[in-house]
Amino acid sequence: MNTMTFDHSTATQKAKKSQFSTHAAKLAAMRRHDPAADGSFYCAISTTGIFCYPSCPSRPAKLENITFYDTADEALGAGYRYCKRCRTDLPPRAEREAAMVADACRTIEAAEEPPLLAELATAAGVSPHHFHRVFKRVAGVTPKAYADARRQGRMQDNLTSGSNVTEGLYAAGFNSSSRFYEASDQMLGMSPTAYRKGGQGEAIWHATENCSLGLVLVAATERGVCSIMMGDDPDGLRAELAERFPNAHFSDPEPEFDDWVAQVVRLVDDPTGMDGLNLPLDIRGTAFQRRVWEELRAIPAGETASYSEVARRMGMPKAARAIAGACASNKIAVAIPCHRVVRTDGSLSGYRWGVERKRRLLESEKA
Repeated sequence: MNTMTFDHSTATQKAKKSQFSTHAAKLAAMRRHDPAADGSFYCAISTTGIFCYPSCPSRPAKLENITFYDTADEALGAGYRYCKRCRTDLPPRAEREAAMVADACRTIEAAEEPPLLAELATAAGVSPHHFHRVFKRVAGVTPKAYADARRQGRMQDNLTSGSNVTEGLYAAGFNSSSRFYEASDQMLGMSPTAYRKGGQGEAIWHATENCSLGLVLVAATERGVCSIMMGDDPDGLRAELAERFPNAHFSDPEPEFDDWVAQVVRLVDDPTGMDGLNLPLDIRGTAFQRRVWEELRAIPAGETASYSEVARRMGMPKAARAIAGACASNKIAVAIPCHRVVRTDGSLSGYRWGVERKRRLLESEKA
């Protein structure tokens, strides 16, 4: 499973200070209470004798009463006191919250059973409501969803390593088989026994068709399309599908599958037709991956977003690398449009089905 990293490196701090290097930039950041500026400079108010973070919610002071300092030591040396409201005696709030969530994630990952919300909140020294709100904003998912995804990863590892279902469910942190089987369909996309046996007993339909980008392989279960892959070699595409479900039964498709395949081909040839898509999807992934993929589906055709932008939209500004990992794990091309995610400078990064296909998809949408 993807885990979040929180980067407080010296390079990051230097970049922040460069962004707010001018008096005008500092003043604008203070006026909009910008948390991104916290730690890059401090605002000292002569009428109160205190110094604050730029994001401090206190009422802005008059311009003639404001002095900016690059460090807290400089403000203290000038005779100013810490602000008790934004707590300039502590690291910036964003860093404190990120550290709190990171500690909670480590606790969840180390626990045999998911800790209760109240237990996590008590350990963090805040109320359960506040903890839940901060965790969701920073991590992008609720504590329960994070714990569920963690258990999912453990269960998948246990089953693929050869553990039987009973051993696997208890090792993953489920304290009863009934709770596991209630969650297993969404977690695994099939019965746990079938997952352990490489999809044994799972009926999968598939077809390979020509499209404007070469060949497209469409695979589906009774729930919907579970894989859309592009390439030039039909045998290679089928081999990749078989590797994913080595023991599944590749059966004759139901009548509606022909319509699903036709929709996929039309979508590849004209990605702007996403709004008219009537394609059921069998999406399988961790809670974090599914959250990222839903965010990608919200990017309009003809537009792009950087990994950092997607991370910020999800409330996880430091998770750009994890976002990239979720994009790379996407097995449903075009319908989950990871091709619309680019580097910060707008250049094209790696694409599971080739950078040239990514370029042509984007050109088609923009046209």
